[in-house]
Amino acid sequence: MAPFQVLYCGSLAARTGRVLNKCDGGKMQRVMVIGGSGSGKSTLARRLGKATGLPVVHIDPMYWKPGWVQRSKAETTALVLAATRADEWVFDGNHHSTFPARIARADHLVFLDMPTWLRVWRVVRRSWRYYGKTRPDMGVGCPERFDLHFIFNWVGGYRWRQRKTDLALMQNPPDHLTCVHLKSRAQVEAFIQKACKTG
Repeated sequence: MAPFQVLYCGSLAARTGRVLNKCDGGKMQRVMVIGGSGSGKSTLARRLGKATGLPVVHIDPMYWKPGWVQRSKAETTALVLAATRADEWVFDGNHHSTFPARIARADHLVFLDMPTWLRVWRVVRRSWRYYGKTRPDMGVGCPERFDLHFIFNWVGGYRWRQRKTDLALMQNPPDHLTCVHLKSRAQVEAFIQKACKTG
């Protein structure tokens, strides 16, 4: 079994069905990292940023103001689109309504497709580790809290609620986009090691 899949997508892939097992379909300059909560998006984004020198953008501070006050949809969208216009980034986060704008700018799309049990365990562990403190990828003034509704409905429900949408992005992306589908911790590590060598 290959360590991970990189799909060289668009018209060439449609004609040839070509699948290559290497981490780079060209130089990384703008990288989208998507997946369910607890899949490791923020951690991967930080590690890719360190390996490549690219600035890391976390989406959670664009959702929340201090005190866990949620921004309006319009404000969050404006912040995401403004960050997207930068020349370089590793962008950690979903926000599906801005996917078209980010995909148009991105050269790599990394989908962390981790099993539900692992994501739930990571979110519970994260809540325990940072409880009462603000995580590095979260906005200022938003201390970690233990939220059972979020864990069971948002984290647990991702697989049937949003995974199909994320997976569909891997099926028919534009020609310029290299898609990387990672489904295990071992595949993530293999991808990062490749990025360290080529970044």
